[in-house]
Amino acid sequence: MPASARRAVSPLDQRIEAVTGHDTDTLWAHRDSGLLDEPHARLVDQHRELVQAETGVTFYRTLLHRLSSGEFPVDAALLARIGRTVDQLKEAAVVRDAAARAVIAALEPIVAADAAPTPGAEPISAADRATLLAIAGGAKLYEHLLTGRMSVTTASGTRIPYAELQRLEGGGLVSRDTGRPVHAGQTVALTEAGRAALVAVRRLPPAAMPGTPARPGAWPSTPAHQR
Repeated sequence: MPASARRAVSPLDQRIEAVTGHDTDTLWAHRDSGLLDEPHARLVDQHRELVQAETGVTFYRTLLHRLSSGEFPVDAALLARIGRTVDQLKEAAVVRDAAARAVIAALEPIVAADAAPTPGAEPISAADRATLLAIAGGAKLYEHLLTGRMSVTTASGTRIPYAELQRLEGGGLVSRDTGRPVHAGQTVALTEAGRAALVAVRRLPPAAMPGTPARPGAWPSTPAHQR
Protein backbone atom coordinates (compact mmCIF):
# COMPACT_ATOMS: atom_id res chain seq x y z
CA MET A 1 0.00 0.00 0.00
CA PRO A 2 1.54 3.37 -0.99
CA ALA A 3 2.41 5.72 1.85
CA SER A 4 -0.06 8.28 0.48
CA ALA A 5 -2.89 5.79 0.99
CA ARG A 6 -1.96 5.07 4.58
CA ARG A 7 -4.49 6.33 7.14
CA ALA A 8 -3.77 4.46 10.36
CA VAL A 9 -1.04 5.90 12.57
CA SER A 10 0.50 3.72 15.24
CA PRO A 11 1.92 4.94 18.58
CA LEU A 12 5.18 3.29 17.52
CA ASP A 13 5.67 5.73 14.65
CA GLN A 14 7.41 8.23 16.93
CA ARG A 15 9.75 5.58 18.29
CA ILE A 16 10.60 4.41 14.75
CA GLU A 17 11.45 7.98 13.75
CA ALA A 18 13.63 8.43 16.86
CA VAL A 19 15.57 5.24 16.14
CA THR A 20 15.96 5.60 12.36
CA GLY A 21 15.96 9.37 11.99
CA HIS A 22 13.31 9.15 9.26
CA ASP A 23 9.53 9.45 9.37
CA THR A 24 7.57 6.36 8.40
CA ASP A 25 6.42 7.81 5.06
CA THR A 26 10.04 8.32 4.02
CA LEU A 27 10.97 4.80 5.10
CA TRP A 28 8.05 3.35 3.13
CA ALA A 29 9.14 5.28 0.03
CA HIS A 30 12.75 4.12 0.45
CA ARG A 31 11.54 0.53 0.83
CA ASP A 32 9.58 0.74 -2.41
CA SER A 33 12.66 2.16 -4.15
CA GLY A 34 14.93 -0.59 -2.83
CA LEU A 35 17.11 1.88 -0.91
CA LEU A 36 16.99 0.21 2.51
CA ASP A 37 19.42 -2.27 3.96
CA GLU A 38 18.06 -5.55 5.28
CA PRO A 39 17.32 -4.48 8.91
CA HIS A 40 15.46 -1.33 7.85
CA ALA A 41 13.60 -3.18 5.10
CA ARG A 42 12.43 -5.75 7.65
CA LEU A 43 11.34 -2.94 9.97
CA VAL A 44 9.25 -1.32 7.24
CA ASP A 45 7.63 -4.65 6.32
CA GLN A 46 6.67 -5.22 9.96
CA HIS A 47 5.42 -1.65 10.27
CA ARG A 48 3.19 -2.09 7.24
CA GLU A 49 1.66 -5.14 8.86
CA LEU A 50 1.12 -3.11 12.03
CA VAL A 51 -0.60 -0.33 10.09
CA GLN A 52 -2.87 -2.86 8.40
CA ALA A 53 -3.69 -4.43 11.76
CA GLU A 54 -4.41 -1.03 13.32
CA THR A 55 -6.78 -0.31 10.43
CA GLY A 56 -8.70 -3.47 11.34
CA VAL A 57 -8.97 -2.39 14.98
CA THR A 58 -10.19 1.04 13.94
CA PHE A 59 -12.80 -0.48 11.61
CA TYR A 60 -14.39 -2.72 14.23
CA ARG A 61 -14.18 -0.05 16.94
CA THR A 62 -15.98 2.40 14.65
CA LEU A 63 -18.57 -0.23 13.76
CA LEU A 64 -19.16 -1.01 17.43
CA HIS A 65 -19.61 2.68 18.19
CA ARG A 66 -22.19 2.98 15.40
CA LEU A 67 -24.10 -0.10 16.54
CA SER A 68 -24.32 1.24 20.10
CA SER A 69 -25.04 4.86 19.15
CA GLY A 70 -28.83 4.53 19.21
CA GLU A 71 -29.16 4.57 15.44
CA PHE A 72 -30.67 1.06 15.41
CA PRO A 73 -33.58 -0.38 17.41
CA VAL A 74 -32.47 -2.59 20.27
CA ASP A 75 -33.53 -6.12 19.42
CA ALA A 76 -32.05 -9.61 19.33
CA ALA A 77 -30.53 -9.05 15.90
CA LEU A 78 -28.70 -5.91 17.06
CA LEU A 79 -27.45 -7.56 20.22
CA ALA A 80 -26.16 -10.52 18.21
CA ARG A 81 -24.41 -8.20 15.79
CA ILE A 82 -22.82 -6.27 18.65
CA GLY A 83 -21.59 -9.54 20.12
CA ARG A 84 -20.01 -10.57 16.83
CA THR A 85 -18.40 -7.17 16.44
CA VAL A 86 -16.93 -7.34 19.95
CA ASP A 87 -15.43 -10.74 19.13
CA GLN A 88 -14.02 -9.40 15.85
CA LEU A 89 -12.58 -6.39 17.67
CA LYS A 90 -10.88 -8.68 20.19
CA GLU A 91 -9.35 -10.75 17.39
CA ALA A 92 -8.19 -7.62 15.57
CA ALA A 93 -6.58 -6.34 18.78
CA VAL A 94 -4.70 -9.62 19.23
CA VAL A 95 -3.35 -9.37 15.67
CA ARG A 96 -2.44 -5.69 16.21
CA ASP A 97 -0.62 -6.42 19.48
CA ALA A 98 1.39 -9.21 17.84
CA ALA A 99 2.30 -6.86 14.98
CA ALA A 100 3.42 -4.21 17.48
CA ARG A 101 5.70 -6.70 19.20
CA ALA A 102 7.16 -7.64 15.81
CA VAL A 103 7.95 -3.97 15.10
CA ILE A 104 9.66 -3.60 18.48
CA ALA A 105 11.70 -6.73 17.76
CA ALA A 106 12.68 -5.35 14.33
CA LEU A 107 13.93 -2.16 15.97
CA GLU A 108 16.34 -4.03 18.26
CA PRO A 109 19.09 -4.83 15.69
CA ILE A 110 18.97 -1.24 14.42
CA VAL A 111 19.42 0.12 17.93
CA ALA A 112 22.24 -2.38 18.52
CA ALA A 113 23.96 -1.32 15.29
CA ASP A 114 23.75 2.32 16.37
CA ALA A 115 25.47 1.44 19.63
CA ALA A 116 28.43 0.02 17.67
CA PRO A 117 28.32 1.78 14.27
CA THR A 118 30.37 0.54 11.36
CA PRO A 119 32.27 2.93 9.05
CA GLY A 120 29.85 2.22 6.19
CA ALA A 121 26.88 3.22 8.34
CA GLU A 122 28.25 6.64 9.32
CA PRO A 123 26.32 9.70 8.12
CA ILE A 124 27.50 10.82 4.68
CA SER A 125 27.69 14.26 3.13
CA ALA A 126 24.72 15.75 1.33
CA ALA A 127 26.62 15.54 -1.96
CA ASP A 128 27.41 11.85 -1.51
CA ARG A 129 23.83 11.19 -0.49
CA ALA A 130 22.55 12.82 -3.69
CA THR A 131 25.01 10.76 -5.72
CA LEU A 132 23.97 7.50 -4.06
CA LEU A 133 20.30 8.31 -4.59
CA ALA A 134 20.98 8.94 -8.27
CA ILE A 135 22.85 5.64 -8.58
CA ALA A 136 20.04 3.81 -6.77
CA GLY A 137 17.67 4.78 -9.56
CA GLY A 138 19.85 2.96 -12.08
CA ALA A 139 23.34 3.77 -13.34
CA LYS A 140 26.02 2.49 -15.72
CA LEU A 141 29.69 3.22 -16.21
CA TYR A 142 30.65 3.94 -19.83
CA GLU A 143 33.94 4.52 -21.60
CA HIS A 144 33.91 6.88 -24.55
CA LEU A 145 35.32 4.98 -27.54
CA LEU A 146 37.13 7.99 -28.97
CA THR A 147 38.41 9.83 -25.90
CA GLY A 148 38.74 6.88 -23.54
CA ARG A 149 37.20 8.98 -20.76
CA MET A 150 34.93 7.15 -18.36
CA SER A 151 31.92 8.41 -16.42
CA VAL A 152 28.72 7.14 -14.86
CA THR A 153 25.39 7.96 -16.43
CA THR A 154 22.31 7.54 -14.24
CA ALA A 155 18.73 6.87 -15.27
CA SER A 156 17.85 10.45 -14.31
CA GLY A 157 20.50 11.79 -16.71
CA THR A 158 23.04 12.75 -14.04
CA ARG A 159 26.70 12.27 -14.97
CA ILE A 160 29.08 11.20 -12.23
CA PRO A 161 32.84 11.58 -12.73
CA TYR A 162 34.85 8.38 -12.74
CA ALA A 163 37.02 9.66 -9.87
CA GLU A 164 33.91 10.06 -7.73
CA LEU A 165 32.82 6.54 -8.58
CA GLN A 166 36.26 5.23 -7.59
CA ARG A 167 36.01 7.04 -4.24
CA LEU A 168 32.58 5.62 -3.49
CA GLU A 169 33.66 2.20 -4.69
CA GLY A 170 36.77 2.38 -2.52
CA GLY A 171 34.55 3.21 0.45
CA GLY A 172 32.49 0.11 -0.20
CA LEU A 173 29.34 2.10 -0.94
CA VAL A 174 28.87 1.04 -4.57
CA SER A 175 29.89 -1.85 -6.80
CA ARG A 176 29.91 -2.42 -10.54
CA ASP A 177 29.46 -5.36 -12.84
CA THR A 178 32.98 -5.94 -14.13
CA GLY A 179 31.80 -8.90 -16.16
CA ARG A 180 30.78 -6.54 -18.96
CA PRO A 181 33.13 -4.35 -21.03
CA VAL A 182 33.10 -0.71 -19.99
CA HIS A 183 32.25 0.52 -23.50
CA ALA A 184 29.06 -1.59 -23.33
CA GLY A 185 28.15 -0.17 -19.94
CA GLN A 186 28.91 -1.67 -16.54
CA THR A 187 25.98 -1.58 -14.13
CA VAL A 188 26.70 0.40 -10.96
CA ALA A 189 24.66 -0.41 -7.87
CA LEU A 190 24.59 0.35 -4.16
CA THR A 191 26.15 -2.17 -1.81
CA GLU A 192 24.58 -3.11 1.52
CA ALA A 193 26.89 -0.53 3.10
CA GLY A 194 25.70 2.05 0.58
CA ARG A 195 22.07 1.43 1.44
CA ALA A 196 22.93 1.60 5.14
CA ALA A 197 24.70 4.93 4.57
CA LEU A 198 21.58 6.37 2.94
CA VAL A 199 19.50 5.73 6.05
CA ALA A 200 22.25 6.60 8.54
CA VAL A 201 21.49 9.98 10.12
CA ARG A 202 22.01 11.66 13.43
CA ARG A 203 19.56 9.96 15.74
CA LEU A 204 18.28 10.73 19.22
CA PRO A 205 20.21 9.05 22.04
CA PRO A 206 18.30 6.22 23.78
CA ALA A 207 17.45 8.44 26.77
CA ALA A 208 15.76 10.94 24.46
CA MET A 209 13.69 8.40 22.55
CA PRO A 210 9.96 8.85 23.12
CA GLY A 211 8.20 5.91 24.67
CA THR A 212 5.00 4.33 23.45
CA PRO A 213 2.04 6.44 24.65
CA ALA A 214 -0.04 4.65 27.23
CA ARG A 215 -3.49 3.82 25.91
CA PRO A 216 -5.43 1.33 28.07
CA GLY A 217 -6.10 -1.89 26.20
CA ALA A 218 -4.54 -0.59 23.01
CA TRP A 219 -0.98 -1.83 23.01
CA PRO A 220 1.08 -4.48 24.74
CA SER A 221 2.98 -3.01 27.64
CA THR A 222 6.71 -2.48 27.15
CA PRO A 223 8.68 -5.36 28.66
CA ALA A 224 10.49 -4.50 31.88
CA HIS A 225 13.94 -4.93 30.32
CA GLN A 226 13.09 -2.24 27.74
CA ARG A 227 11.88 0.34 30.26
